[in-house]
Amino acid sequence: MTHSTTKQLITFDDKVVRQFMWASIIWGIVGMLVGVIIASQLNFHQLNVTQWLSFGRLRPLHTNAVIFAFVGNMMFAGIYYSTQRLCKARMASDLLSKIHFWGWQGIIVAAAISLPLGYTRGQEYAELIWPINIAVALIWVVFAVNFFWTLARRNEPSLYVALWFYIATIITVAMLYIVNHISIPTSWTHSYTIFSGVQNALVQWWYGHNAVAFFLTTPILGIMYYFLPKSVERPVYSYRLSIVHFWSLVFIYIWAGPHHLLNTALPKWLQMLGMFFSLMLWAPSWGGMLNGLLTLRGAWDKLRTDPVVKFFIAAVTFYGMATFEGPLLSIRAVNALSHYSDWTIGHVHAGALGWNGLMAAGMFYWLTPRLYGTKLHSIPMANFHFWISIVGILLYVAAMWVSGIMQGLMLNSTNAAGTALTYPNFIETLTAIRPMMAFRIIGGVMYLVGMILMLWNLWMTARSGSPVNETREVAVIERASVDNMRPREAFLADPVTYFLGGLFLLMGWIFLPKGADITALVCALLFGAIAVKKFIASNTTWAQWYDRLLENWLPFTILTFLAVALGGLIQIIPTVMVNRAKNMEDRIQQVYTPLELTGRDIYVSEGCYNCHSQMIRTMLPDVLRYGDYSRLGESIYDHPFQWGSKRTGPDLAREGDRYPHSWHYNHMMDPRSTSVGSNMPSYPHLFTDKFDQKTLPKKIAAMVRLGVPYPAMTDLEIKENAIKQGIEIVNKLKEDKITASPDTQIIALIAYLQKLGKHDTLEAENKLGTYPTTPGLIPGPVNPDKNRPLSGSQ
Repeated sequence: MTHSTTKQLITFDDKVVRQFMWASIIWGIVGMLVGVIIASQLNFHQLNVTQWLSFGRLRPLHTNAVIFAFVGNMMFAGIYYSTQRLCKARMASDLLSKIHFWGWQGIIVAAAISLPLGYTRGQEYAELIWPINIAVALIWVVFAVNFFWTLARRNEPSLYVALWFYIATIITVAMLYIVNHISIPTSWTHSYTIFSGVQNALVQWWYGHNAVAFFLTTPILGIMYYFLPKSVERPVYSYRLSIVHFWSLVFIYIWAGPHHLLNTALPKWLQMLGMFFSLMLWAPSWGGMLNGLLTLRGAWDKLRTDPVVKFFIAAVTFYGMATFEGPLLSIRAVNALSHYSDWTIGHVHAGALGWNGLMAAGMFYWLTPRLYGTKLHSIPMANFHFWISIVGILLYVAAMWVSGIMQGLMLNSTNAAGTALTYPNFIETLTAIRPMMAFRIIGGVMYLVGMILMLWNLWMTARSGSPVNETREVAVIERASVDNMRPREAFLADPVTYFLGGLFLLMGWIFLPKGADITALVCALLFGAIAVKKFIASNTTWAQWYDRLLENWLPFTILTFLAVALGGLIQIIPTVMVNRAKNMEDRIQQVYTPLELTGRDIYVSEGCYNCHSQMIRTMLPDVLRYGDYSRLGESIYDHPFQWGSKRTGPDLAREGDRYPHSWHYNHMMDPRSTSVGSNMPSYPHLFTDKFDQKTLPKKIAAMVRLGVPYPAMTDLEIKENAIKQGIEIVNKLKEDKITASPDTQIIALIAYLQKLGKHDTLEAENKLGTYPTTPGLIPGPVNPDKNRPLSGSQ
């Protein structure tokens, strides 16, 4: 298409790029330093010096700092730099860019203060409390408005590949974040997620898995598609592979979340669906890796001389390795060994340190000389950074592989008859992997040293030059020539129609009853054959449609949203229906008393979920070790769920009544006194700090609003109930010559631990018939006092 153009000089806003770059490096060093500290705490429990610096509270600080502060700021730096060049336009609003930068840093500071103080939602990568979540959503909207506004004002007719991945990132992260963080506040620092049990588990890992996909992968792929060709001065290897890679990745990735919940109480069809789509991810993931590596064709010699290319190629290689390992770990049999072990930790860090960290380093080394109009201060230092990072990553990942496989084998080992565990003592397995945990510290320190060297090198580079905002003459396109695709042309074209039709028929194959499912599958195959025939016959037409689509950012964005939203809807909506009577397997969790609910909040606040799961898998070794496997109904009142993703300590799903109160008291005071060799920190503050009685009525009211069948109680009755149960526990402790106050946090925590695993075995249908409200996806604005049943109805 010929466009009428005029010439115009524009100056890019590179100041915001510099700001995000320095923020990324500084927060990255902070996050990795915290990582080294918590890795050390696993070997040396004495390093848990105060409650604010204990493992349970610092671990979410580490993960959030690395994901949202380090990679987040790096991502924004890359997007702001490349988007302006790809659109041949300055960012639409300098004000929005500034709000975005300072707002994001404010969120990071708020997270760095609130998490050590124990303010958390208790879900991995989603720990931030609700006021901060609202701030995240608002700042993300600011970013999105600025980005899409720039797309609308662009002077380049077609959207380049990198922009596709940025679009997918912005809309998908917004969708994931908002849905997963919907909560009912009970105070300025506390809320309950509206989802419970299996619903919460599925939504959380729909979010958690795709936070990896759309925060740590797709934007970095976009950055790869821009910066890698620039650094090697070659075009992308295959544009056609980019198209296939992009659409298959964004569509398939969103389905894979259930592979985090294999062998649990999650319905088996969802587990198999998650595994199936995870295996399919091999193809699009490796498509991106090959496209990146082959872009280097004809320029492989740069690997010897250019540290930027070294970092990029090593990063893409780690991406390929991590995306090979991910689907492998999603196979149920492999997952039975790897899940809850360090193998998963090693897999995650291969991606974070190798893919994200090395891409960030390559981009920063490439950007800094250009942003300051000078040369890199020291190429040998950059090369040393590269090699110390590579050795550090390999040492870390290898240690976690050995550790995870060793502990997994020990935990799952039984005698030949399968009637007894070979290693019944959990701490025995923990002791065996301690040398590997020490190697993890060494690997982490090496990587951290590399980051500090990069900071020094780039700082000296900046000092040798001065900030530069690039000015470029661009051709201003005629606005009527782009962004003019009509809805009918965009959404009723053959590619869209055949794809949606085929998907609809495939869903029939999964969900329809026997007989009808085969019919749906046959129809889907016929539909696919017709689509292929039509594609071959009119390939030019389909290509023309896609070229037109790339000149229209809004239809492209809507189609991308549909691709990512479908998978989530098909998995989550049926699961919302799972929390119903016929799926409860005759077990309904007993409602927590006010004191037990308080104890649960303390448990979550201390980050105990980082080490202990509350979901006994349906595997024989787990049942032999922890007791009867967990059922769906046993976590129906858990907001949030506590199924866990790592077992540094044993599973607590059947902990209730296993030990006397005094055991828990002594265990929290000094874990080594009851469990020789334990690496768990002590919690002395629990014995003096009082539990929160003031907000307890609001918490009960929120639970009622969420459908938990509490009897009608006044605020005073709720507080009296808690103290009364506390006195009962204190009196039991006195029998073991232990003195405690009934309003202390340790008493509430003991009450919660003793409740774990208790359930009613009444017919689920009858039990649910007494519900004051039916648990729903989004509870309505009901008045809890009017919806509580009479006290005699329970």
